[in-house]
Order: sequence, then C-alpha cells, then structure tokens
Amino acid sequence: MASGPPHPLELGSSDSLGVPTRADSPSTGFLPPRLPSSASGLKGLNNPLTSKVTSVLSASYTDADFRDSLALLDQRGVHNNAETRRRLRLDVQKEVIDSNGEVIAEFGRVAEQQLRRIGGTIDKLNKTYDAMKTEISSAHTATDPVLEEASSLIDQRRNIETRRRLLTAFVGHFVLSEDEIAVLTQTAEPVDDRFFAVLKKAKKVLKDCEMLLGFEDNQSLGSEIMGQTSKYINNGFQKLYKWVQREFKNLNLENPQIGSTMSRALRVLAERPTLFQSCLDAFSEARESILSDAFYVALTGSDEAGNKSSGRHSVKPIEMAAHDPLRYAGDMLAWTHSATVSEREALESLFVADGELARGLKEGRENEVWRLADEEDEDGQNVFDPVKALNELVDRDLAGVARLLRQRTQQVIQINEDTILAFKLANLFNFYRLTFAKLLSRGGGSSTNGDANGSSDTKNSDAGDSSLVETLNGLETEALRHFRSLVRDHVSTLQGEFSHAPADSAQPDFLQDGLEQLVAIMKTYDTSLTSPDSRESGFAPILAETLDPYLNGCEKMANKATSAVDSLIFMINCLTAARETLAAYDFTTARVAELQSAIDNKAAALADNQYGFFCEQSGVEALFASLAPLTPDSKADLQKAVKLDLLQPEALTLASQRLDDFLPSALMDAVENLKPLQDPRLARQLTEEAAEKFCVNFEHVEAILDVADEMLLDRSEDKDPETTLRGLFPRTTVEIRVLLS
Repeated sequence: MASGPPHPLELGSSDSLGVPTRADSPSTGFLPPRLPSSASGLKGLNNPLTSKVTSVLSASYTDADFRDSLALLDQRGVHNNAETRRRLRLDVQKEVIDSNGEVIAEFGRVAEQQLRRIGGTIDKLNKTYDAMKTEISSAHTATDPVLEEASSLIDQRRNIETRRRLLTAFVGHFVLSEDEIAVLTQTAEPVDDRFFAVLKKAKKVLKDCEMLLGFEDNQSLGSEIMGQTSKYINNGFQKLYKWVQREFKNLNLENPQIGSTMSRALRVLAERPTLFQSCLDAFSEARESILSDAFYVALTGSDEAGNKSSGRHSVKPIEMAAHDPLRYAGDMLAWTHSATVSEREALESLFVADGELARGLKEGRENEVWRLADEEDEDGQNVFDPVKALNELVDRDLAGVARLLRQRTQQVIQINEDTILAFKLANLFNFYRLTFAKLLSRGGGSSTNGDANGSSDTKNSDAGDSSLVETLNGLETEALRHFRSLVRDHVSTLQGEFSHAPADSAQPDFLQDGLEQLVAIMKTYDTSLTSPDSRESGFAPILAETLDPYLNGCEKMANKATSAVDSLIFMINCLTAARETLAAYDFTTARVAELQSAIDNKAAALADNQYGFFCEQSGVEALFASLAPLTPDSKADLQKAVKLDLLQPEALTLASQRLDDFLPSALMDAVENLKPLQDPRLARQLTEEAAEKFCVNFEHVEAILDVADEMLLDRSEDKDPETTLRGLFPRTTVEIRVLLS
C-alpha cells in the first residue's frame, strides 16, 4: 500500500498463527503460507493447528467479500498484533451497535412524525364520518317509507308472477287451445298424429280433473272443465268414427302394409265399444260383399253384372278348370280356405296384433256402465277374448261366400250318381270342416274331433260358432246321406242275384265289385283328419252300409247251395275275401276280428264235414258210433262190444276190406272235396284236423278190439290168430296216420 500505517500482514509480521507472510504477493499482496513439502511434515503438529491451517487454506482469497474485508482493515490502519486481534471483534460489534442505535433513533423521529400526521388524518376522517352519518340518517328517515312500499310492490310482483306461471301451467294442462279444439272436433282437419296427441291430452285432462273434485274450492272448476272436455272428447270420437267408416270403404286388406294410422284409429276407437261395433258391422258388410264378388269372379271369371274380371287372365275360372265334381268342389273349398286365411291374417294385423285393441275395449266397457249388465259373465267379470272376436269377424266376412258355396256344392251333391265320388265328397267336406273348425273355432285353433259318418255327437260344440263350419257340416251330412242312398239303391238292384244259388264256390261278382268299392272308400277315409281315437268307431257305420248288405246277400245265396260243403266253402271264400280287404287298414280291426270268428266257425263245421267224409267213405262210421261210448277197461263194455253185429266176422271183414279200398286215395279225395276253397293253407289245415280226429277214434276202436281179443282168447280153446277180431280187422293206427299224412 502507498500510505498509511503498515498492514498487519506486511513482510516481517505474522498472522495469528505465527505464519510469516509477504506483502509483495502478485495477486493480493499476501504471501501464501509456507507449508511442509509433504503431508508427513504435519504429523508433528497438533490437531487444532491442523484444523486451523486447513481452514485458512480452504479460504478463497479471490472472493469479493474477503477482499472488501481486507481493504476495510487497511483503511482503518489496523496493525496485526495481539491486542488488535483481541479487540477487533469487540470494536466491530460496538460500532455495529452504535450504528444500529443511530438508525433506531432516526426511525423514532420518522415514526413520531408519521404518527402525528396519521393522527391528523384520523381526526379529519372522524369528522367526515360524523358528517356522513348525519346525512345518511337523514336520508334513511326520508327514504324508509319509499323502501317499504317498494319492497311490498316487489313481493306483490313476485306473487303475481308465480300466479301467472301457475295459471299458464294450469291452462296449458287443463284447457285445450283453440287450435287443439279445431284439430279434435272439426272434420276438415285430418286424422293424424296430432289428432291422437290432442285426444290423448284431452283424456288425461279429464282424468286429472278428478283430483280437482277432491278440493272443495275447486269442485265447480273441475266440474266445468270435465264437462267441456268430455264434450270435446265425444266430438273427437264422433269424428274418428266417421273417418274410420270412410276409410273402411277404401281399405285394401290385400295390401300387406296396412296404414299405421288405421290401426291406431281402431285401437283408440275401441275405447267406445258401441262406435267400434258399429264400424265393425259396416266393415263386415263391406267385406262380405267384396269377398262374395271375388268368389263369384273366381267361379265364373266375371262379376254378377257380367263384366269380365280385370285380374290375372292366366288363371282360369273354377267352373272352366274343374272337369269333375270332386275337383270342382275341392277348388271352391281351396279358394274359400285361402281367402279365410288371408282375411284372418290381415284382420289379425289390423285388430289384435299388439293387444292394444283388447285394452281399449276393456277400458271402454268400464266406461259404458250400461253395457256391463248384458256382458258380464257368471263370475261377474267382463272378459274380452280378442281371438274369439277376430274369428267371429272373419266368419261374418265370409258369410256370403258360405252361402254361395253351399248353393253350388249342393248342386254337385244332388247331380252325382257315383257312390265312390259321393263318399269322396263327404270326406272332402269332413277335411275342410275340421280345418275350418281349427281356424275359426271359439278356442282359436282347438282341435275338433269329427268322424266321417257325420255324427254330431262326436263333434266339438265350439265348431258350431262358425257359420262356415256349420255350412260344411251340413254339406258333409248331406253328402253322406246321398252316399248311403246310392249304396242302398245299388244293393236293392242286386236282390235278384241274392236269390240265386252260387254257380261255384268263388265269390260272386257283386261281392267283388262291392269290395273294390270298399277299398276305394277305405283309401279315401284313411286320408281324412279324423282323430285316431274315433277312426274305427267312425268307420263302423260306413261298413254297415257298404259291406253288410253284400255279406247278407252271400248268406242268402249260401243257403240255396246244393250241399252243406259247398255252402260252407262259399261262405268261407266270401268272408276271407272281406277279411283280407279290411285287414290292410288299422281302423277295421274289430270288424276283421268278427270276420275271422265267423270264418273259424265255418271252418270248424267244414272240418267236421271232412271227418264225416273220412268215416263214411272208409266204412267205419257205424263202428266208430257203436264203440265210441265204450271203454277198453270196462269188462261190461267189452262184453257188449263182442255181441255187436258190427264185430261179427262177416261184417268186420267187409269193413276192413272197405277201409283198405278207401285208404290209398283217402287223402286225395278229401283234399279234392276242399279244392274250391280259395285258401289252400286252410284246406290243408282242415283236412289234417279231420284226419287227426279220424285217427284218434280209430285208435280207440283198435284198443277195444285188442282187449276184446284177449278176453275171447282166454275163453276159447281155438288159438288161431286169423279168427280173432284183430285178424279180421288188421289195420293199425300207425298205418292210418301214415296213409292220411
């Protein structure tokens, strides 16, 4: 440094650690402390000294604060000695304290001035506040009545606004607007979604008005609104009723997409059952006329006025396409069935597709209290069956078709003279009667059990609800009556043939014709829809008409046969042919069993006749008859036997000779007797049974002769075997069996 006291750290001086320094340091004027050349030189130093040295060495002499501190010490002329070092801290702290004291004193003076200034300001504020308070009090006193009046007006306005909103909501909910009334009641307005929406709103208003009647203050208002709304609703239903009637006239059920508006209109109109039923009546009349005209066109190709049909020209009229009565009746019934199914499907989608119509009718009947007394059932509950109502409507629509069908079909029945065709017509009517009964019965498809003979006892009573089913039932009965009449007429023409004896044992021609006719009838009956439980009982009257007269005629012819064998063979052939004809079908089981029983009885009689042939032709008939009551074990019987003329040598020899002459051709002769029998198996069986019976009786005779010989030989001295009974009658049972087998 250029002037001033020497720096405490100048050359020749030492720091607090006694480390010499240099004043001519290149950067700071300080001489860096001399350190030992190696760390081993510090080993002899104390640990505090090491820490001090380390601290000094770790100090950065390039730090700005450190340089400023050193410069400050130079300015103060501090000498580096022990006293200075001891007092340096105290002097610095004292200077700091003095400086702080001066600062505090200055701040005190400043604060005192500020407090005086603030006090003056506060005094001014207090005066201003008092003045303003006085003015505000005066203003409050003057404005209080105005504020109270304004608050009252605001409350009144709020109440009025609330009442206005309530009134608006009430009017919007309970009162129909002029536009809505016009949409609901005026016929010039269309029946569309808006109409149904307004009608729904009106019905909701009418229902909600019931709540107003529960409050005493609102009873007159509720009654007035209900009366006015009811009038609008009634006018709306009248408008809807007229609109539906107009639309029904132009409604095309053949269109698969019937307007949703019409379906919705019917569901809504169902809430007024009287109006709805009136619409249905008009609809039924229109549909009946349309279907009747369509049926007439399908029959003739032109309407009743003679105008040609504008439909498909490729389809021929039924009267031109049908070449026989069965085809003609079948085509008419097929057209009727197709029309019925189409009508039912169309009306089902229109009336009862989603069940809304039933709910509407139920609600309407609950509203029309005067109808409940007539429509309640036994349990007092008004039940609506949509399927039944649909079937009744379809049946009413087809009433005209049923009348025309009955007229045309009756003509077909009356002009027919073919027995098989008459039964096929009856079976055709039975098939369609059951089909229509399932389609149009009260139960909506419940099965109807009927038989082919037209017995009303087996038919379901539900089918009588349909005029179409009743028509088919009458046609079936009439066709069966005509069938029986034709059968009886044909049998009456055969009475002359019944009085003749059979020329041979074969079935007569009239029986063969009758069986062929019966086969055709059974084939037809087998295709019918008669229930399995009633098939056999239902066909029994048919058999009584078509088979019994022919079998009775065969009985009359058999009674006039020349011999019993021919009569039996003739009847067995006839009964067997009838049995084989009936056995092919499962609904003739009982009658087949009856025929088989009759055949067995006739066969037993024929087997007895064959046995009589064996006995008569063999010459042992008298011998069998005389010895049959005797037993070989009885001596009395044997004594009686040897006294018989038949056992005398001459008679016994003659019988033996006749038996020998018969036996070689006995079996062939017996089979030849049954040759007219058309069942060779049965002929063989009957012959074997007769031969077996003959052998059994011959064995009995043989046994008696053997025992009688033993008794006679014991008494006689003549032991010649040729003079014995067995010698005179040598044939044995074994030989007889061989010759007759």
